[in-house]
Amino acid sequence: MAFEVNPIAEKPEQQTARRLHLLYHELRRGGSAYSYVVGTEAFERHVALYARLRQRAAGLLPELTFDDGHRSNLEFAVPILQSRGLVARFFITVGWTGTRQGYMSWQELRDLQAAGQSIGAHGWSHTLLTHCTESDLDTELRQARLVLEDKLGTSITTMSLPGGRYNRRVLAACKDAGYTQVYSSIPRADNANAQEPLIGRLNIRGNMQEEWIASLFEPGSAVLAKLERSYRMKAAAKAMLGDKAYEKLWALVNRKEQDAE
Repeated sequence: MAFEVNPIAEKPEQQTARRLHLLYHELRRGGSAYSYVVGTEAFERHVALYARLRQRAAGLLPELTFDDGHRSNLEFAVPILQSRGLVARFFITVGWTGTRQGYMSWQELRDLQAAGQSIGAHGWSHTLLTHCTESDLDTELRQARLVLEDKLGTSITTMSLPGGRYNRRVLAACKDAGYTQVYSSIPRADNANAQEPLIGRLNIRGNMQEEWIASLFEPGSAVLAKLERSYRMKAAAKAMLGDKAYEKLWALVNRKEQDAE
């Protein structure tokens, strides 16, 4: 994309590597009991680890993504990323931009773009796409993309699934809305050069230590495979419980804060 002006140059050997996309949400000084918040000091340690890993000639390499569009992404994440020469992709909930407290304004999104970071869409209202009518999908996907493109003056071709929810109808709607790649919450690695339409990601929670994260990238590590099996079990639980019941259980386990997504 045109505004990815500061990516780390890759060695020829890295071009056949696999990549693990890591998902962050909000950053805070001091962290939080809410698992989707990562403390800034912990994030600095994570980024130092990722920078070291990106210098390897082969193996599993990290890629960073952020969901929702928290103001903390610009305030805290970007300076830390820039200090290590890293670029992340930030998926924006378009309807919250400039309207919801704690989330970036349009000028702040332009500042994010000017800092060399990548931007994608995260829907219009963070509605689970599997619950949407055809009209709702048009708003959440096509309209969100068009508004982002109009406000930022660049092409938007990537989409992050709210709540990680999708089915065949949702993926088809994403393609029809102009997205070439859709980012999920499936904890799996992808080939670096493969133009797969569905990209896996590992959600990084506030209680995850850098030593455990580093173990994911060790040669022969089985940690990621175990996480993917756990994800499949959770997906089955979602199907059995239904989204409303699962959401209540999820909120309890993750100590969800009021108004947090």
